[in-house]
Amino acid sequence: METTSNSFTMDFTENQTLIKNTIKEFAEKNIKPYIMQFDESQEFPMEIMRQLGELGFMGILFPEEYDGAGLGYVEYALIVEELAKVDPSISLSVAAHNGLCTNHIYQYANNEQKKKYLPDLATGKKIGAWGLTESSSGSDAASLKSIAVKSGGKYILNGSKTFITHGTVGEIAVVMAITDKEKDKKGISAFILEKGMKGFIAGKKENKLGMRASDTTQLIFDNCEIPDENLLGNEGEGFSQAMIILEGGRISIAALSVGLAQGCLDACTKYSKERKQFGKSLSEFQATQFKLSQMATNIEAARLLTYRAAAMKDQGKPNTKEAAMAKLFASEIAEKCANDAVQIFGGYGYMKDYPVEKFYRDVKLLTIGEGTSEIQRIVIARDYLK
Repeated sequence: METTSNSFTMDFTENQTLIKNTIKEFAEKNIKPYIMQFDESQEFPMEIMRQLGELGFMGILFPEEYDGAGLGYVEYALIVEELAKVDPSISLSVAAHNGLCTNHIYQYANNEQKKKYLPDLATGKKIGAWGLTESSSGSDAASLKSIAVKSGGKYILNGSKTFITHGTVGEIAVVMAITDKEKDKKGISAFILEKGMKGFIAGKKENKLGMRASDTTQLIFDNCEIPDENLLGNEGEGFSQAMIILEGGRISIAALSVGLAQGCLDACTKYSKERKQFGKSLSEFQATQFKLSQMATNIEAARLLTYRAAAMKDQGKPNTKEAAMAKLFASEIAEKCANDAVQIFGGYGYMKDYPVEKFYRDVKLLTIGEGTSEIQRIVIARDYLK
């Protein structure tokens, strides 16, 4: 795993290095010039997603038989990290598309469902959404209220989801709902929904602080009709499926956090060498050096935690604790790096002409999404106290 030129390294394979360089070049050429355009217009970059699909980066984890790239979590983390160095919001969309909706279908769908849905998702022809969170069930994910009642050869779904990535632009969604009220979380099931299904409505598009190019919307189900064959796995398995999918999602958010933090450090390093105060560059002041050195150290630690969790996932080893540790540490140091970056830039750090202003807005989601920092601490503690 190569990091910076003066740091401890673990070697990537030749293919991983090629992937890293390919996504880096793509981001610099095709994303960087348009970052603020996407951010200020809150425009979902559909053309960018199409291009990423052509490169294989919308089907990272999925076999070639479903038109995927056939890669693993280490490569997934590499891609998400490199994108986040340039634009965390696009990185978030790639992470959510691969790791949530598409991965849920890949992990738990039957052969017919996989053949029907995965090729279009893996190539980026269709964007995926994933619906667990509701207005009354955030960290308490099992307390959702959406209900699917079996009726003849279909389920009738009523309820809503909130804070759904790709709720507007997504054409395929995996949604969790109650099918048996008496069984608590063991009464929750997962379904595949398609845009255009009767009663399946994209609701309010959220106006967010950061990650503004990544589409976030409510989903509404008004007597939504879901064919029996769109049930994922068996009734009552939805919640346990979702928890396993979120483990992989935490690795991607950790990688996104590392990339965002590295983007802050890179910007600060360049700026501190160019900015002159009191007759010398900012980089010559010990106060600046201390900030940069702490940022660099924390990023290295977060990166190692992240790639350890990714490697364990690829090896099929249990990684609940390791994924939670990576997500917790990486997201919190990213938040600190973004804060210190604005401080180093001073007044310019508050201006949209400089990249750290956007990093500062984007970073806050990382300690909240796919399990808050508090939830990660609970997960880690449970492992040690069991």
